[in-house]
Amino acid sequence: MTDITSSTSTDERARRLTHDSYPRGSAYDARWIIDNQMGPHPLWLLEWLAPALGLDALRPGARVLDLGCGRALTSVFLAKEYGVQVTAADLWIKPDENAARIAEAGVADLVQPVFAEAHDLPFGAETFDAIVSIDAYQYFGTNDLYLSELARLLRPGGRIGVVVPALREEPDGVEPPEQLKPWWEPDFWCFHTPAWWRRHWTRSGAVDVEAADWLPDGWRDWLRWCEITVEESPEEFHVRMAGQCAEMLRADEGRALGFARVVGRRI
Repeated sequence: MTDITSSTSTDERARRLTHDSYPRGSAYDARWIIDNQMGPHPLWLLEWLAPALGLDALRPGARVLDLGCGRALTSVFLAKEYGVQVTAADLWIKPDENAARIAEAGVADLVQPVFAEAHDLPFGAETFDAIVSIDAYQYFGTNDLYLSELARLLRPGGRIGVVVPALREEPDGVEPPEQLKPWWEPDFWCFHTPAWWRRHWTRSGAVDVEAADWLPDGWRDWLRWCEITVEESPEEFHVRMAGQCAEMLRADEGRALGFARVVGRRI
């Protein structure tokens, strides 16, 4: 069994990835996170989301859908930290690959990996007590009709919570913020403000929005993680993407980019 909890406090890598605001996520082995990440530090973001979801949503034995779980780091975290039953759903990472990682983490009895596309989820109505999505929901959840369909998978009163890359202000017209133009890609138009997400979810009529807020200094955490990824990731693709992201974050200095947390309770 793989020990995914960092045991050496003097290890430089562990020190750089120790964050006072995220003691649970900081206890996990830094090498394990670096080798399996697919974007901003997923455990820090999930640890920020968890209190807003509430104890009922993450009570031991609760059924949780981890939507867009990537390499299942967040699914392992949910199982280990809260004892919930997790369905780890992703389109890009094969279930067999995630199953091996989940078993090595010692939570195969709590986490079930599945292949799923966000618009064709193979689950029945009221299957889950909670749905979480870390750095994924922005790619499919901006559709006006999506949340109404997704919320059907929650029991009445169940909660959905997401953390997504975000903007402080909605850009006017068709131009991105000036300082971001050298790095801007069409995909970035799915980044929105917390206020935008609050209105978007409220208009769906599917949930009562309980939180839609901004992560203070989230851009600094994002930049720290990008710099570590550039130095330590074994995957050339992630090194290149993290390097570009770090350049963008340094140029922006928190003026536009960060993270939003959105939580809703099914009506």
